[in-house]
Amino acid sequence: MSFIAQRLKAIKPSPTLAITAKAAKLKSEGKDIIGLGAGEPDFDTPQFIKDAAIAAMNKGFTKYTPAGGTSSLKKAIIAKYKRDNGLDYTEKQILVSVGGKQSCFNLCMALLDKGDEVIIPAPYWVSYPDMAMMADATPVFIQAGIEQGFRITAAQLERAITPKTRLLFLNSPSNPSGAIYAKADLVALGEVLRKHPRIVIATDDMYEHILLDGSKFVNILDACPDLFNRTVVLNGVSKAYSMTGWRIGYCGGPEELIWAMENVQSHSTSNPSSISQYAAEAALNGDQGCIDPMVVAFKERGKFISEALNAIPGVKCLKPQGAFYVFPDLREAIARLHADGKLKSPTDAALTEYLMEQEKAVAVVPGSAFGMEGYVRISYATSMDNLKKAAERMSKALTPATVPA
Repeated sequence: MSFIAQRLKAIKPSPTLAITAKAAKLKSEGKDIIGLGAGEPDFDTPQFIKDAAIAAMNKGFTKYTPAGGTSSLKKAIIAKYKRDNGLDYTEKQILVSVGGKQSCFNLCMALLDKGDEVIIPAPYWVSYPDMAMMADATPVFIQAGIEQGFRITAAQLERAITPKTRLLFLNSPSNPSGAIYAKADLVALGEVLRKHPRIVIATDDMYEHILLDGSKFVNILDACPDLFNRTVVLNGVSKAYSMTGWRIGYCGGPEELIWAMENVQSHSTSNPSSISQYAAEAALNGDQGCIDPMVVAFKERGKFISEALNAIPGVKCLKPQGAFYVFPDLREAIARLHADGKLKSPTDAALTEYLMEQEKAVAVVPGSAFGMEGYVRISYATSMDNLKKAAERMSKALTPATVPA
């Protein structure tokens, strides 16, 4: 007899968390390993944000709050959306959740019915498909590899849409690729979406402030403001303010849908941590210059690691435009290593195992976890010293032995 619900049998544990946990375990056992799997900044939370949390505790703000977040935090989020994105929301159109992940989960549970389809561009953040399946919907993937800059085209979107399509996820800057959709890309996608008014658009803007190429942040509503009434704008404080452990995500969207999402949340986690909410309020209302040093560091690191990877035979890597990831194409290197007998199979999973088996090891996440076989995701949210060591180790492990003359 199985104790597991049928709908969960296709759900996999988060591969990014699994790789990070495995690297930590190996390190605790004395293995010399550099972990490049974790998707969190290696910077501390700014002091003024921590001070706000301490003040909240000292003032006794340690009780339940409304399930969907405090009014004062919602006001800070409304001000942020107006200031940074030119969007106007009311408090009834805002939901605060236990991290951006719960916001996405609430959306899927509130919106999707059995038989609905969810369009997910690949490579994708690992949790989108599983969330759709937990809501009894069917994920539909659009492949967008390195050849097209990890961005889907309007023609691809048009072909993927059916009468069952209910939701589209867009993530820019992207986890795992670091790619950014330009305004022209989004205008073209919007022209397709206007023909299909039943489709809700989820724009995941979690990495909005981590732009590395000098571009200005845009999302689908910058390009197509007329889609406002069927777009959910997802964001959070985790990445921009190095607050991953505080677990505060938020979103703005149509009032009816936000109400339904809050209803889902009220029966799962109820309110996010009261203390974390006060800290998030300070982050959003405070000096936004605290983000700049991180962006400067990520820009330098992204340039270094992409250039170092491109110097390895059989590896192709685009320079990241945003976030703190690169997503190199290792298909040629994988085929060669398998032919040489170094890999058990010609897959990115076998490659990641091989890299962790080295005497001086590196932990990366296989691209297949993000819907794209033959790639790996590398997080450069670590020190430059670690990145230099990791690049040397990967070069040694992936470079073919020279053939004697």
